Amino acid sequence: MQLKFCAQLWQWQSRTDAWWFVTVPPELSDELAELPLPPRGFGSIRARVAIGGTRWETSVFPSDEQKGYVLPVKKAVRKAEGIEDGATVEVVLEPVC
Repeated sequence: MQLKFCAQLWQWQSRTDAWWFVTVPPELSDELAELPLPPRGFGSIRARVAIGGTRWETSVFPSDEQKGYVLPVKKAVRKAEGIEDGATVEVVLEPVC
């Protein structure tokens, strides 16, 4: 399963040191929630992700506040792709079983 979407980068207000995310759209979050995956910490789902030419492995996390899954976007990715706060990015996300 490969999900493609565009989303705006935002900074988690509880910790401003380096926590940046994009929110997976609700309909795609629903698809992720229905996957038959083994339970993981915080309800996370392992994923392979690509933004631009940068690819990495991480996890997406459920967020009641965002009403879906959120994808952390680490500093190295933001720097490599020239992404700043509020930028809209195109994401390719593939859950890893």
